[in-house]
Amino acid sequence: MFPLLLAAVFGAGIGLALGLLGAGGSILAVPALVYGVGLPWETAVPTSLVVVALSSLGAVLPRERRTAVRWPVALVFGAAGVPAAFGGTALGKLLPQRWLLVAFAALMIVVAVRMLRGGESQGGACRTVQGAINWRTCLPKSVFTGASVGVLTGLFGVGGGFVVVPALTLLLGLGAQQAIATSLVVVLINSVAGFTAHAGTAGDIDYRILLLFAGAALVVSVVAARWSAKLDASTVRRWFAVVVLAVAVFVATAAVVNPSAVG
Repeated sequence: MFPLLLAAVFGAGIGLALGLLGAGGSILAVPALVYGVGLPWETAVPTSLVVVALSSLGAVLPRERRTAVRWPVALVFGAAGVPAAFGGTALGKLLPQRWLLVAFAALMIVVAVRMLRGGESQGGACRTVQGAINWRTCLPKSVFTGASVGVLTGLFGVGGGFVVVPALTLLLGLGAQQAIATSLVVVLINSVAGFTAHAGTAGDIDYRILLLFAGAALVVSVVAARWSAKLDASTVRRWFAVVVLAVAVFVATAAVVNPSAVG
């Protein structure tokens, strides 16, 4: 009973972060499942991907109503990420879980530092004079970014919105809210692909934990997304970054000192 309660509590926390931030919130899903709920790594990653997919769906629905998703952009990034997610999954099976967690902690530090530095200014390096997207020059960059996110999704069970959002703002010139909404669709696509890649070798998934974790994350992400426009985004991002840094230190220390804890 206690692991089920923890799954609901941690799931709600992930949903809150993803709903408020739109990107980066899912970075805590795997540590919560491994060290909070007690799942082994090979089960925590696919479980995380289900949580990320459902939370992204919940967070994008209210945003789609108030600021349209750029569907052509989302589909380009997502299409590049799908095969890469399978590649990341295959790579993860070749690496020791201990060093996967150390690498994951390093990734968390990168995400936290980017959040502490603040939001990215709108660039639009791929914009034409008329304001449209110049796909001739930006398609290779978009495909590369989408594929990179897919690898991270398959390898670590993260959504990758922390990579997609700055890419959408700096490369394609999307506004902040439009970039977040579009990013959530990309995260959803990649998460489904990553789970499919893991499904055959995921081990014994506890579907009670999965449903409680994912259900709590979905419900809270929908509510939090509705309130996100009323909160100071920079303050929320900074506090979340501090939490991510603290968890990263814990994950790295635990992986080195007690690698058996990840199964």
